[in-house]
Amino acid sequence: MEGGRTVVEVSGEVDIATAGLLAVHLDAATAAQGADVLVDLGSVEFFDCSGLRVLCRAEARAREGGGRLRVVCHAPLVRRLFAATGLGERLLPRPALTGGDA
Repeated sequence: MEGGRTVVEVSGEVDIATAGLLAVHLDAATAAQGADVLVDLGSVEFFDCSGLRVLCRAEARAREGGGRLRVVCHAPLVRRLFAATGLGERLLPRPALTGGDA
């Protein structure tokens, strides 16, 4: 927990083999009413559609509980995946946190 929000730092590869573990952490992070969750993908080396599915589910869960889920990602390949699937508009990945995000 950092400044009233939960930060989930993700590293390595997020694919069909590891997406379940990410889901467990995001389920826990979004369980509370009004959860404010920041998913930091800064150390991710590979990210596929399995990871997108988990993020979408977690974002919906947070929103339904009156909270929010934000994504920080600066890797061009991962950001391209968000854009190509159209999920960039829903998840709004940012290259870094800005003052208004804190």
